[in-house]
Amino acid sequence: MPVTVYLWNRAPFVRLLISLMTGIILQWHVQFSLNILLLCLSVCSVPIAIYVFLPLKFKYKWTSVNGFILNVLLITFGALLIPLKDIRNNEDWIGHHYKNGSYIIVTLQEPLVQKANSYKALSQVEYVYKNGNCEKQKGRILLYFKKDSSVVQLHYGSQIVFNAALQEIKNAGNPGSFDFKRYSLFQGITHQAYLSQNDFEILPVENKAFLQTFIFKCREWVLTVLRKFIQGEKEQGLAEALLIGYKDDLDKNLIQSYTNTGVVHIIAISGMHLALIYALLLLLTKPIKRKKELRWLRIAIIIGCLWLFSIMAGAQASVIRSAVMFTCIALGEGFERRTSIFNTLALSAFLLLCFNPFWLWDVGFQLSYAAVLSIVIFYKPISNWIVFDNKVMSFIWNTVAISLAAQILTTPVSLYHFHQFPVLFLLTNVLAVPLSSLILYTEIALCLFSFIKPVAATIGWLSEGLIHVMNGYIQRLENISFALWNGFSISMVQTIFLLITISALCYWMMEKERRLFWIALYSLLIFVSIRSFDFWKVYHQNKLIVYNVPKRQAIDFISGRSYNFVGDTDLLCDNFLRNFHLKPSRILHRIEQRQTISIHTNHFDFNNRHVLIIDSTISFLPQQPKQTFDVLILSKNPRLYISTLLQSFFIGQIVIDSSVPTWKAKLWKHDCDSLGIPCYNVSEKGAFVMNL
Repeated sequence: MPVTVYLWNRAPFVRLLISLMTGIILQWHVQFSLNILLLCLSVCSVPIAIYVFLPLKFKYKWTSVNGFILNVLLITFGALLIPLKDIRNNEDWIGHHYKNGSYIIVTLQEPLVQKANSYKALSQVEYVYKNGNCEKQKGRILLYFKKDSSVVQLHYGSQIVFNAALQEIKNAGNPGSFDFKRYSLFQGITHQAYLSQNDFEILPVENKAFLQTFIFKCREWVLTVLRKFIQGEKEQGLAEALLIGYKDDLDKNLIQSYTNTGVVHIIAISGMHLALIYALLLLLTKPIKRKKELRWLRIAIIIGCLWLFSIMAGAQASVIRSAVMFTCIALGEGFERRTSIFNTLALSAFLLLCFNPFWLWDVGFQLSYAAVLSIVIFYKPISNWIVFDNKVMSFIWNTVAISLAAQILTTPVSLYHFHQFPVLFLLTNVLAVPLSSLILYTEIALCLFSFIKPVAATIGWLSEGLIHVMNGYIQRLENISFALWNGFSISMVQTIFLLITISALCYWMMEKERRLFWIALYSLLIFVSIRSFDFWKVYHQNKLIVYNVPKRQAIDFISGRSYNFVGDTDLLCDNFLRNFHLKPSRILHRIEQRQTISIHTNHFDFNNRHVLIIDSTISFLPQQPKQTFDVLILSKNPRLYISTLLQSFFIGQIVIDSSVPTWKAKLWKHDCDSLGIPCYNVSEKGAFVMNL
């Protein structure tokens, strides 16, 4: 049976899911009014309700019309989910009512997380006190606490009151950088505040949910067990991440190693972990299966344990997706019915997006579904390429086949989000996947036998040793020069056509349908054409970029595919700062470094434009004729007055970079406005980008 016919007949939720996703995407980009959506929903509901009561012969005649209206209804429903989930549309959202100086009462929704210079906690707004009234408000705020003794008593459920100024969450605004504002908004977080010891008071009452308290206590107990019996810092951090998704103790360099070698999915709790837990539960509950009257007890135990593990692991989109999918599989087994895996996947995605439509933009959600779908479609055909009689060789080949299958649909998604491809992913997955599975089982055993110290110590020693071996293997492979293809940049449109090309080509190889070959060829031609045009634009680009890097000077002069860097030298040594603030822009513009300019002169002529950088106190004497500068970049903390500069220069545009103190930037901005000179403050508006 052709795949399209199979999906349409055996997996109806695939059609429903496509319509729902279409509505969600349309609403986010177009923003239809709520009244229009409700009207459309009402209009579509009437003919569908009439269709239900039509005689059978009329139903057959109007099937296609009903299907079209049903799809429009689902598109409208998907669009309606966005304004309903967006906290900014809530009348009680704190952003509508808050004013500086108002007292805010919040509840901490998690234990404090230690950062380099502060403690962080997510909080839920309860009340805002203003004008003598205490009003119930809604919203989530990120709180950063200064490291001192005042935070010792803070924990999940603590209520505090403060009147420090709330700051709206903003992006750095550098080209190609991570959209943290949108990421936070999708979680209902819109503001943040930094609190020192005198900025808040702890209230005597607490607000705790029983289930959440239970989960945090369970997580803390698991962390205590792992830290007691697994000693190495790197091994301990990976053990915590592997079992319950706790990443605060993970070594940053180790995370990068797992990312670069294509096995970061081992660290992130995903479908693989739920599959292993599900398989273990099936094995442990096998004795119950023999008694038919206890069938539903077995299903309840399996589903309950799956969801308990999922919630303890942080209830991330990829985990919940897997929990929903395995719940559907378990229920199908309970009803003794085998359903299409495509329908099960589509159903789980449909339910998740109904609960939170913003998960559609979640990278973990996308990669998780792409990986599972890719394995379902391509694993068997790939595994059938070679058949081994030897069980060991068969196991190794099956592991390779799963890795190859998963990579087919996840590669375009990974290239789009992470701009890199792990060339040695097969070598890493062959050892890391089975080894991580074994480690997961040993950690579960460690928790189960933690009360028997000799047994627990032995299991902990074994777990630590296995993790040490896996870490060493991953890091050695990462050091191979060609292990990572880095700096790959593709747009969303290119990603879609690349997905179509890969999928159609693989299907053509399996099904030998000529139509699929032509689809793959045309998609590839479109992909190559778009990419060639992008490269043509890149070779002709000339840009000046002043980056928003807090308290630092960072400027790129871009010409074609190369750039010159002017800025603080510590950005060349600090990999984190460079990768976070500068690297995304350089990947986006497909540029490579020509040289780093050491500033001996502050005057640059670039593509017939004159650029002046002032980052130290210099005396300027009035001169005639005045020299003209297209761009003046004010950096660091020089003593100068804009009016004095105008006596010496004609200035087309002033840019204040993020190394300038806030108070001085405001003064300069005020002077520029009063003198009628265009002024751009990088700290407020994000990176300054000028095409030259």
